[in-house]
Amino acid sequence: MSRTVDGRGLEPPAPFELTMEALADLPAGERLTVLLDRVPWPLFRYLDREGYRHDHVIRDDGVVEIRIEAP
Repeated sequence: MSRTVDGRGLEPPAPFELTMEALADLPAGERLTVLLDRVPWPLFRYLDREGYRHDHVIRDDGVVEIRIEAP
């Protein structure tokens, strides 16, 4: 199963806060997709530190799509 957080068009820190809320409820093995207007380097550092698996792509429309899996 997959969940999506759409943070496009929101001012910081709203996208980060929405992502943190979604991660708090993310069961092991489930994926969270986050859509943003820019690459969230602080989020990547947090995910690395906490053991989340993640990758991202910058789509042709400029949207940063991040896929996160709980440890």
